[in-house]
Amino acid sequence: MKLANSVKARDRARRALAGGVDSPVRAFGEVGRKPVFIKKAAGSRITDLDGNSYVDFCNSWGALILGHAHPAVVKAVREAAARGTSYGCPTEAETALAEAVKKAVPSMERVRFVSSGTEAVMSAVRLARGFTGRDLVLKFDGCYHGHSDGLLVKAGSGVTGIVDASSKGVPRDVARNTLSIPYNDLPALERTFRKCGRRLACVLIEPVAANMGLVLPDRAWLAALRGLTAKRGALLIFDEVITGFRLAYGGAQEYFGIRPDLTCLGKIIGGGLPAAAFGGRRDIMALLAPDGPVYQAGTLSGNPLAMAAGLAALRELSKPGVYSGLAERAGVIGKALGDIPGVSFVSAGSMFCLFFRDQAPRDYAEVRECGAAGFRRWFHAMLGKGFYLPPSQFETSFVSLAHSAQDLARFAAAAAGAARGAAA
Repeated sequence: MKLANSVKARDRARRALAGGVDSPVRAFGEVGRKPVFIKKAAGSRITDLDGNSYVDFCNSWGALILGHAHPAVVKAVREAAARGTSYGCPTEAETALAEAVKKAVPSMERVRFVSSGTEAVMSAVRLARGFTGRDLVLKFDGCYHGHSDGLLVKAGSGVTGIVDASSKGVPRDVARNTLSIPYNDLPALERTFRKCGRRLACVLIEPVAANMGLVLPDRAWLAALRGLTAKRGALLIFDEVITGFRLAYGGAQEYFGIRPDLTCLGKIIGGGLPAAAFGGRRDIMALLAPDGPVYQAGTLSGNPLAMAAGLAALRELSKPGVYSGLAERAGVIGKALGDIPGVSFVSAGSMFCLFFRDQAPRDYAEVRECGAAGFRRWFHAMLGKGFYLPPSQFETSFVSLAHSAQDLARFAAAAAGAARGAAA
């Protein structure tokens, strides 16, 4: 592979951008190589500055469930841009997208749009504290909820490997209000609620953990979590920035049949543009300014381009057979990777992950036991074969509607061969 132009672009970026990137995992540090700089994308493929073409299974970290440059989304954005790119005023597009979200996710009786998943979760936690009058937040080891100070505690994604407060600059007085316990551990959950359940403002969870690789929840554990929060007056917040409109049209709460008090959405609801949302019960959302005393605001919240892109994406996703088709696509990959010694394949809907471990991990501690060297070898082999994957063991891969039967068959065969070699 020729990568000379990407190398030049990397060197130039490092002279202007902190670390040469605007999000740490893009630096390819975990896989020990220089990053690939992308020039263009369409459908299932991205093309780098040197003309190398890859079938993309990162899909902007899950945002592009329709694939790149989907015609309906491009058309909607062009038409919206011609009317103006930002107003700082209310638009009917915001209401229309909120109505679509409410219909898809009934627990979100009222919605507030923001610009990123970090902003959505940060705002939902503030709202939970305002509603309950409590300070403590419970999260789970390895789950990542954005980079706000109070949630960078034993976090996953790009901060995996940094212990306790997962970033310098997070004051201890902030971090001490966040408790973190193992994912899927019912005894630990019950002990925590016995000890401080009446002081918990909320429990924040990725209903499917997708920022330490892909770790599936035990259904009974999720159900117990719903019961404990209701009993002790703590709000249950589902962080569905990744799973929203991904596992099902109604997200993980439709998939598992559990109704949270608040939900955070991102990625897919912007159709590839910066947009996110939080929402939930009417009585809780009534506390938000301007109606209530919990403040939140954003100049670009409800941006008309992002609202147009989100509406276009949701219209496509609401068509019959979309989610069964996505699951079938992921099944092609699972069939090829399901029985390789030293490797475990995990999937949920159109999300999937490969761990270099005999059994799929159930929590953060087991994820960190997985063979990082094996993942690096597999990643390099797949990139060389023309397949782009998230450059980290602690991220999740995604199937899109743009992936053809040929894309999937080629990927499955290549991935199985590369996994056997990497695990050897």
